[in-house]
Amino acid sequence: MKQFAVIGLGRFGSAVAKTLSEKGYEVLAVDSNEECVQDASEYVAHAVTIDATDEKALRAVGIEHVDCAIVGIGADIEASILVTVTLKEIGIKEIIARAMTEVHGKVLEKIGVTKVVFAERDMGIRAANALISPEIIEYIDLSPEYSIFEILPPKDFIGKTLRELDIRAKYNLNVIAIKRKVKIKSERGFEEREKINISPSANDVIVEGDKLIVIGTDEAISKLS
Repeated sequence: MKQFAVIGLGRFGSAVAKTLSEKGYEVLAVDSNEECVQDASEYVAHAVTIDATDEKALRAVGIEHVDCAIVGIGADIEASILVTVTLKEIGIKEIIARAMTEVHGKVLEKIGVTKVVFAERDMGIRAANALISPEIIEYIDLSPEYSIFEILPPKDFIGKTLRELDIRAKYNLNVIAIKRKVKIKSERGFEEREKINISPSANDVIVEGDKLIVIGTDEAISKLS
């Protein structure tokens, strides 16, 4: 199973570490703040208090064994860059780094990180999209042109098949999954859980309460909205 290291346990880093851990992945959480590390120790496999700019300290906690490192340091741009350079020198193949500004992001790209995340900017974009299009539940930016959206289907979609709706031709969007709440019998009786239909067929019918996962441009999703 893939192993992760999260360096910098602020709001962004701690959220990433907790989510990965909850999904069953082994996470090494690193920060120089002992209180942040103590909090993280409640939900990750390993949490250590070290100076992540110190290569020897990173090697001592086995950082070279992780498959992916997430640098969540934001406010201290110098530390963010130093840690990223150190991880590259150690040989971490996949590095995802948080950037505070466009310049910070460009420096990280020059260093050779796998992906730059603009947490505050992306959060602002999501908030704006939610205000403009309330049916957009979630949004993932893939590139300047394309994004993945989780949306509530318009009322006139209900009861129709994907073939009848012909979303690709009409809106230039591809439906890649359908989320649906179903009742599942358990020891405690019937429970409602969300089931995901990956690669739905043209004959699948949209029902009330469904959520559509679509891929396309912002312009295309605006047209649908």
